[in-house]
Order: sequence, then C-alpha cells, then structure tokens
Amino acid sequence: MDFNYIENYIEDDINVVVVKEVLNFELPHIFECGQCFRWNKQENGRYVGVAFGRVIEVEKRNNDVLIYNATEEEFKNIWMEYFDLTRDYAEVKSILSEDELLKKAVEFGHGIRLLKQEPFELIISFIISANNRIPMIKRAIEKISKSFGEPLYYKKKVYYTFPTVEKLHAATEEELESLGTGFRAKYIRDTVEKIYSNLNSSSETYNESFDINLIISKNDDECHKELQNFMGIGPKVADCIMLFSMGKYSAFPVDVWVKRAMQHFYVAPDVSLKKIREFGREKFGKLSGFAQQYLFYYARENNIIG
Repeated sequence: MDFNYIENYIEDDINVVVVKEVLNFELPHIFECGQCFRWNKQENGRYVGVAFGRVIEVEKRNNDVLIYNATEEEFKNIWMEYFDLTRDYAEVKSILSEDELLKKAVEFGHGIRLLKQEPFELIISFIISANNRIPMIKRAIEKISKSFGEPLYYKKKVYYTFPTVEKLHAATEEELESLGTGFRAKYIRDTVEKIYSNLNSSSETYNESFDINLIISKNDDECHKELQNFMGIGPKVADCIMLFSMGKYSAFPVDVWVKRAMQHFYVAPDVSLKKIREFGREKFGKLSGFAQQYLFYYARENNIIG
C-alpha cells in the first residue's frame, strides 16, 4: 500500500480520516487530469467532491492526506479503492519511465492516481463530455444532479448525489437538453432507457449488451466493444469509462491533448486517432491507461500544440 496507517478524529463536529505518509498523491494532479467532473478546488487549496452518495473534502498536509466528512469504515470500504491507494505507483512510474520520452510526462504528473468511480455516473458523464469543454461538462452534470439527485449537506452548503438509474429514467429528453446537455440529451435518454429496462426486465426481454455488471466482467477489448452499443459512446468515450470506473487499465483514450502529446513525442502529425490508440496500447500494454493520464496532464498543462 502507498500509505503507512490511518488515524480518525473529530474536528468541529466533522469526522476526519488522516491517511499517513501517502506516496504519489497530489491533489491537482488527481483532480485536474481529466478523469473526473465533480471535484472543485477551494480557496484554501482543498478539493470538495461528491462520489458514491457522499460529499467529502480532501486536503494534502505535508505527506498526509486528510479526508473530511468520512469515517474510518468509509475509508476502508470506499475511499481506499476510490483513490487506488493499494497500488504501488512508484513501480508504475518506474516501468513507464524506462521510456525516456514518457519519463518527462511522468515526472511532471508524479502525483496522479486513477480514480475508480461509479460506472453508471461515468457512462452518462462521458456521453456529456463528447465534443464539449470541461466547464460545460461540469455544469451539466451538476444541473442533472441537482434536478434528479438527493441533497447532501456539508459545512452549511448543499451538494447533490448523481442520480440513480431509476431517478434519471424519469427525465425526458427535453428536460435533459434544458440542463445543458445539448444534442447529447437523446443519447443520454436512450442509454438510461436501455440500462433501466434491463434492470427491470423479465428473462425474455433481458439484453446482455446493456448489462453494466456483465460488461465490466468482460476482458478489456470486449468491454470496449460492448460499451459502444450505447448511443453516444464511441471509442474514446468507451476508453474513458473503462479506465476511470471499470479497472480496465489497457484503455488508451485519445482526445485532442493526448493526440498532441503523442504527435509531440512519438508519431507523425497525420496519424489517425485509431492508429494513435493502437500505437499507445501496443507500446504501453497493461499500463496504457496510466501512460495516457501522464501524457494528457503534461500536454494540457504545458499547452502542447502537437
């Protein structure tokens, strides 16, 4: 594990879990590397986010990570896996840094960790992300959560859970469009309908193509293919969902920033997104998803233009 031990105490009536001596964990690297949309930086440098029906606040203090509004039990049952704290990132970085070109990106984003998020939320979130900017994505997800999620209260502020399949199924295409999803509203509506119908179907109408748990259980290539059965999910979005919620670490999402990074370091300017994905997966193998995150963060933060 990339930490030594944990402590738990109460501060201003708030439960605080202190994760001691955490390695390879930097808040901006984790929350600003394109993998999540419900975390926001506070004026004090901490980040507040909503995940798995809870709102927590995270602080890095020297080498310790403090998680506010969480219990030790919640840490062990939710946040340890969510923050991927059982993985040895020193080993991941050591292997990837054998590539002299990638080494620069690894050193720049040395505190990145891949979050393991809730699959249904990520399916909807990354459908919204297609041809969209992060502020707009975050705003749409927040509006959907406020309209169909449940309220959570923390430090005199109201936050909202991401809605369940059942709750979001009540939303019409027009409602979804009005919440900032634009042309993606029909994709969301169709996807939610398929997932909902499967959860509430008889054996005669069950369709394994839309069973999220079954999709997760498949190997990486099959998972990637199956996710694209949902309307609005193409190769890049499928890779993001796999990587950030399903533990499929050979995924290699190629967006504009990864394309620029790959052109900058490895490939010719006229190489297609499909070829870049294939090249990345072949080169980095089972660690492709980690390599992709280091490349994305490096390219965007340094405004690499290809």
